[in-house]
Amino acid sequence: MSPSSPQQHAIAPATVLRGEGAWRESLPLIGALCHRPLVLGRSEATAPLRQELQGDLEQQGLEPQQAELAFDCCEEDLERISAELLNSGCDAVLAVGGGKVLDAGKLLAHRLRLPCITVPTSAATCAGWTALANLYSPQGAFQGDVALDHCPELLVFDHALVRSAPSRTLASGIADAMAKWYEASVSSGASSDGLVQQAVQQARVLRDQLLLEAEAALADPGSDAWVRVAEACGLTAGLIGGVGGARCRTVAAHAVHNGLTQREASHGQLHGEKVGFGILVQLRLEETVGGSQLAAQARRQLLPFFQNLKLPVSLAELGLAQASLSELQEVAAFACRPGSDLHHLPFAVEPADVLAALVSTTTACAALSSLDG
Repeated sequence: MSPSSPQQHAIAPATVLRGEGAWRESLPLIGALCHRPLVLGRSEATAPLRQELQGDLEQQGLEPQQAELAFDCCEEDLERISAELLNSGCDAVLAVGGGKVLDAGKLLAHRLRLPCITVPTSAATCAGWTALANLYSPQGAFQGDVALDHCPELLVFDHALVRSAPSRTLASGIADAMAKWYEASVSSGASSDGLVQQAVQQARVLRDQLLLEAEAALADPGSDAWVRVAEACGLTAGLIGGVGGARCRTVAAHAVHNGLTQREASHGQLHGEKVGFGILVQLRLEETVGGSQLAAQARRQLLPFFQNLKLPVSLAELGLAQASLSELQEVAAFACRPGSDLHHLPFAVEPADVLAALVSTTTACAALSSLDG
């Protein structure tokens, strides 16, 4: 594509409110967008919070309605809630929760041409920011992603809400955000497009910041480091994808995640935890198939970092200790399916290569850990 060819970028939400008390500050803005928002959630853990937020909306003079997902962001739920939304006369979707809830809210609003408001309750992903939604089966297996016309009309990143999430969610978000560098630098690092170049370099800065401050952030959720890291995961990672556009792509790390979700045993792990393991697998592929010694060095750098954050670095830690060869072959085949982001690697990769990388990443990590010990 020539630099002069028209390209469309959904870069950012129309309005972003961030900081302590952002939810309260957002209420007049929500009132300007709608009168009867559908408050969408899923987790039982966040049900009391959603009830509290609904009360705040009612005090603002709004008439919120509630709906709950039964599964991850899947067509069965979307069809049911679309009918509920239309029957109740709702005029916006306000999604409160983690990445899959936010994705479902964005996709509902996109399909019904309604305003979308995202309220993340953790920094586990940048889903509150992006013009993209991932679809899953009712069983939790990744099926595909959907590009949306635009980012949400309003993103409310309230530090108090995000801070209340378990620390594991932030560690997961750190892994997911770090993938921006390891994937975009491979798929788009040689691009002549100025915006893509800038997005790739911003991904490098993001990675460096997380390497420097992640452990301090997790150790002290009241610190400035926590604010910087949480916003890096929930906001900056989304901005990078918006600026870089479709050419600043995910590659093997997310493809491995997608493959892992085909195994029910991995469903207890968070999105970013699987993506983090996928980064290690991608680096293993770059080393063994692509012949990159730099990838081997990067993997040695990341391993202790991930372990300090208590992120999974082996198949066993992902719940797949008992996975059979055929089950792992299914993971590898899905990661390599036609159209997979894995094929943005600058060298050809076959399912057998991915299978070998899945297994050897586990054994190589164990070997490196013993050497470091």
